[in-house]
Amino acid sequence: MPFILIILVVFGLIILFASFFTVKQQTAAIIERFGKFQSIRQSGLHLKIPLIDRIAGRLSLKIQQLDVLIETKTLDDVFVRLKVSVQFKVIKLKVYDAFYKLDYPHDQITSYVFDVVRAEVPKMKLDDVFVKKDDIAIAVKSELNQAMMDYGYDIIKTLVTDIDPDAQVKEAMNRINASEREKIAAQFEGDAARILIVEKAKAEAESKRLQGQGIADQRREIARGLEESVEVLNKVGINSQEASALIVVTQHYDTLQSIGQETNSNLILLPNSPQAGSTMLNDMVASFTASNQIGEAMKNGPKKNLPKK
Repeated sequence: MPFILIILVVFGLIILFASFFTVKQQTAAIIERFGKFQSIRQSGLHLKIPLIDRIAGRLSLKIQQLDVLIETKTLDDVFVRLKVSVQFKVIKLKVYDAFYKLDYPHDQITSYVFDVVRAEVPKMKLDDVFVKKDDIAIAVKSELNQAMMDYGYDIIKTLVTDIDPDAQVKEAMNRINASEREKIAAQFEGDAARILIVEKAKAEAESKRLQGQGIADQRREIARGLEESVEVLNKVGINSQEASALIVVTQHYDTLQSIGQETNSNLILLPNSPQAGSTMLNDMVASFTASNQIGEAMKNGPKKNLPKK
């Protein structure tokens, strides 16, 4: 008798503990009674009739993500692989539909994603697939929302997370991009070289201008010094021709002296005799005289040819 009592007590405790169950946060439990839907229990501690009611299943109400890999062809006949990430969740008020109307929600979502992507991508060229990937994601989300809402699923967001063309196509695209960048680099290098040439030419022109201005100033000062020297010599009774000869001889010897001071100079002044200065002076005077005579002849020539009145 005591043994039977113990068995009854233990059985009663088992039945009591079996009557209580808990449901985790963001989870819904489906209760069936003799195989028929009874109720949906949300998070917390709940009671059911032992041996009569059972937990048929539990559904997570959290946002879930499904990654779908699709291979399709673009408008320009390039095969490309896309990775579409679908974020979805079970609608809290439609747990019954989500549990009883659809056995394999992941397979259903994958089928719709394949259908939409293979309908949209073949309309685009490869470059447009990269540019319009958000349009593809929006089309997938719109199609999935319409289809999965009846089954108790809400599509939160769809993302095209990866676009992977064929390896040969990627290599060709990389070569094209490299060529474009080399072309741009060559253009920039050409522009830089042209700017350097222009600036160098400007600098040389400015240098020549300043050099010419310096030579002109130097010659002007030399002429002024010669003029002053001639005036000084005229004051002591030396005429202009003698003064000019003296200045030329003096400059000749000054030049020889400056050449002699340079130990590594390779310059040789020929001829280097004093008569060379006198000869050069006579040649200069003769040239100036001939030039003046030609100028006077040109001025007086037209007047002689004029008809007499």
